[in-house]
Amino acid sequence: MDAQVLTAEIERALRAHGTTDRAAHEKAYLKSDLEHYGTSVPAIRSVARAVASQNPDLSHNDLLRLVEALWAAPAHERRMVAIELLDIYNDRLQAGDVPLLETLLRESLTWALVDPLATCVVGPLAERCPELGGVLDRWASDRDFWVRRAALLALLVPLRRGGGDFQRFSRYADALLDDREFFIRKAIGWVLRDTARKRPEMVYAWLVPRAPRASGITVREATKPLSEQQRAAVLAAR
Repeated sequence: MDAQVLTAEIERALRAHGTTDRAAHEKAYLKSDLEHYGTSVPAIRSVARAVASQNPDLSHNDLLRLVEALWAAPAHERRMVAIELLDIYNDRLQAGDVPLLETLLRESLTWALVDPLATCVVGPLAERCPELGGVLDRWASDRDFWVRRAALLALLVPLRRGGGDFQRFSRYADALLDDREFFIRKAIGWVLRDTARKRPEMVYAWLVPRAPRASGITVREATKPLSEQQRAAVLAAR
């Protein structure tokens, strides 16, 4: 596989699906410094799936070369396709790929890239490779709030399913409840909300004693799946 040739084909497909109006709107909405082609998310995913269907045996090294080639240009849709491919080929990834993934996270600078990287790429890899817990621990106290957000969201999907490492999430969230960054407060609430859909009692028991410290956005998100009585008790505890 020639990564540069395939990258050029991907770019042509993305541009063909884009519109100038959508590009201007999304660039403004995301307050993005990247170039935008105006390609919709479904179209981006379709392009990534087409690449995967044509390259079912893509190797680990070819995957990384393709991701790096796509990421090299400051174009939002190219980077979205890179993340989609990392998701599709997640079983190729190894613990040793975390430095690359961390670089991508640090260069993302928007929830639109950080969130799928954390939930769909880092999360499944960390599930397969428990030794990456130490990496997530480090990320949870990183100076970059996007990296801190990634540490929280990497735990989301297993917790949403009714499993996962709630103890680790609890440590992170407890340390970050006083964080002033909106995207951290929102992430804590998001993980609590999705966990509560299957285990409301556990989330309620965790949240009540911490309600005085939790931000309004955290509480609003976290209490959505709770009963009226539980929500009232959390609000009273504030």
